[in-house]
Amino acid sequence: QVQLVESGGGLVQPGGSLRLSCVASGGIQRDYAVGWFRQAPGEEREGISYISTKDGHTYYSDDVKGRFTISRDSARNTVYLQMNSLKVEDTAVYYCAIGPVPTTIPKFYAYWGQGTQVTVFL
Repeated sequence: QVQLVESGGGLVQPGGSLRLSCVASGGIQRDYAVGWFRQAPGEEREGISYISTKDGHTYYSDDVKGRFTISRDSARNTVYLQMNSLKVEDTAVYYCAIGPVPTTIPKFYAYWGQGTQVTVFL
């Protein structure tokens, strides 16, 4: 059973930075995608970035492009999301997920972490 544990969330002022980590354990397949999603109160869960372990392809939504960077440490089974120039509207619970297909559509991801809160406040 695949398990994901996120960490690194917290409180930060606009313009600040945070680095989220997603550590995976269990029966992980050789090729898969790791996606980062976020969900603000009253909003739907949205995919903001993913990385494919097959070819290293990465994707960023327009909202985070140029500010967030996804990376992977295969030796540690860890995927990171470096978040710079944070804005108030980035406030949300952030989740990582693993699935067979690199996509931003949540239903294609089979395994999810518990989420980590990111709050950007003035």
